[in-house]
Amino acid sequence: MVGFYELQLILLISLCLIFLFLERHVSRRKEKEKDLHTAERLENGEGAVSHNSLATLTRQYLIVYAIVMGADWLQGPYVYSLYREQYGLSERMVAVLFVTGFMSAGLTAPLVGVWADQHGRKKLCLAFCLTYMFTCCCITVPYLPILLLGRVSGGISTSILYSAFESWLVSSAGALALPSAELSTIFGRATLVNGFVATGAGVASNQLVVLTNSFTSPFIASGALLVLAYVVIRASWGENFGGNGTTAGKDLFQLRRLGQAWRIVRDDPMLLVIGLTQTCFEGSMYLFVFLWVPFLQEASPTFPAIALPLGYIFSSFMISMMLGSLLYSVVITQSGGLTVHAKLSSLVCAFAALALATSVRSESECVRFWAFCAFEACVGMYYPHRATLSSLFRVPLNVFVVVSLMTGVSSARGAVLSASSLMLAFSALMTAFVVVTRADDHVSAEASLRPE
Repeated sequence: MVGFYELQLILLISLCLIFLFLERHVSRRKEKEKDLHTAERLENGEGAVSHNSLATLTRQYLIVYAIVMGADWLQGPYVYSLYREQYGLSERMVAVLFVTGFMSAGLTAPLVGVWADQHGRKKLCLAFCLTYMFTCCCITVPYLPILLLGRVSGGISTSILYSAFESWLVSSAGALALPSAELSTIFGRATLVNGFVATGAGVASNQLVVLTNSFTSPFIASGALLVLAYVVIRASWGENFGGNGTTAGKDLFQLRRLGQAWRIVRDDPMLLVIGLTQTCFEGSMYLFVFLWVPFLQEASPTFPAIALPLGYIFSSFMISMMLGSLLYSVVITQSGGLTVHAKLSSLVCAFAALALATSVRSESECVRFWAFCAFEACVGMYYPHRATLSSLFRVPLNVFVVVSLMTGVSSARGAVLSASSLMLAFSALMTAFVVVTRADDHVSAEASLRPE
């Protein structure tokens, strides 16, 4: 008999396929125009080399990207349960482990670019495979110092994963003189691949846990994928470097840039609102990673007698995120523009706040599940139009996440999600009153300057 979460996953996959068809239908006209333009260029003998290079680079990147993201997503559903249920750690100690990984990633993020420039992006991606394999090994050892070491290594690996691989692609595309539009196409395909890989990884992790009756099995499988990624990168990728890293080396933690950023933000309320909105949203995302498992377990009438299928739930969240991303694409394709982006940002924050508030108010497992799916859909809509979070705003982000994680255990979980909901609601209001108003003024000014 198919369980509740399996049915919800099937329903969400069906919805995702419908939205994917809708998104392709909406953008078909633009793709036809692009294909005609490409055909004309090829008939004229232009861009043949570029077209072949694009196909090769796309294949090289997406194969590796799918493998490394699969290795990362395999670990997602069962980290909390491994620490809490299999190893018997207290919830506060689990929070300490999560904080350790988060702080490790935050501290090493400014250094990753320097390492890539000095040693090469391919070497750094190979180093990622090794450090993440080490993380997988550490997490299978139920000894606290080893687990802490694994979280430190995992934080470093995460920083490399979300910067070095994309940097390698951008640099390789620049070396081949590929147009920026083609680079955007690769990133678009990577987003789609990532969604399907994350969904498949959730299902696979669930099956591995059922078959082996151990929460460590997804991490062992992740290590195997990382070995494969190491071999593929070594065999198929070329090396590329950035600048000489001299300037960055003098200011590793970007203290001067923090001062410059503060002076700029201080004089522009819109930048301050955008930065604080990102801080609230990304802080809520990081907290959600820690809180979703115990929050659903708390509401389940059958837990712990019957374990929740966390892999299927995780896959449902990933599909929800894809749905949000596809909805964003449809809206922007139909009616793009600065004002639309600003209004969409405000609405996304408002709906995310409502989703978290609903999960706190309700004690129903089903309601909490769908509220979390709605929140993940908001995450999917947020990511395409997010700007790079300035180091200036990472300071309050780090403080917010660390304090919340250390206090948001047991009975305080609801309070932490409630605080996140209030901050998102405040961000929605500030975005509506400041950013949307400024966008409207900008559009009006541009319209008045157009010749009649």
